[in-house]
Amino acid sequence: MGTDRELAARVARNGDPDAFALLVERHQEKIRAFLRRLLGGDDAAADDVAQDTFLAAYQKMHTFRGQAALGTWLHTIAYRQFITLTRKNKRMQVMADVPDAGTDTREATDSEIMARQLLAQLGHEDRACLTLAYSVGMSHAEIARVVDQPLGSVKARIHRAKIKLQKWMDSHDHSIQTPAGNEAPASEDRHAG
Repeated sequence: MGTDRELAARVARNGDPDAFALLVERHQEKIRAFLRRLLGGDDAAADDVAQDTFLAAYQKMHTFRGQAALGTWLHTIAYRQFITLTRKNKRMQVMADVPDAGTDTREATDSEIMARQLLAQLGHEDRACLTLAYSVGMSHAEIARVVDQPLGSVKARIHRAKIKLQKWMDSHDHSIQTPAGNEAPASEDRHAG
């Protein structure tokens, strides 16, 4: 099979379709989940942007230098594809409303619907930073690479977004509850404050 870097080198060297298929298989779900959050749960749009992401990655694989993990590089491409989409159609509603009864929510749980409501309160840059931090589990430094912003800006965005979301929850009589005995996720320590 090989590591991501070995597979990426094979793709860059000779366009190896088998190596690329393995990379897509390894990273597709994470990229799609990231894009679904940015696009408010719109599976079709997330699939389209994910496809564009992997096409761009295949075409640009020769530029991958391995300074960051391949997953970080792919998230960067996905974020840029998302930004391109939103710029092409500024009137597009990026965040979907809570699904109605006629919508196929697939595995949408109460917490997923709440996450969509919360993320709808944020601009796309804040939404991307929070999603990368808490859903993908990236460090602040990795997020800064993906969104192409200084580390301090990323930290401030995450901090301000958490405050904004807490205020929204307080004003809408919601609270985040975890089952008794469960601690905050390990990634919380990476993104505290």
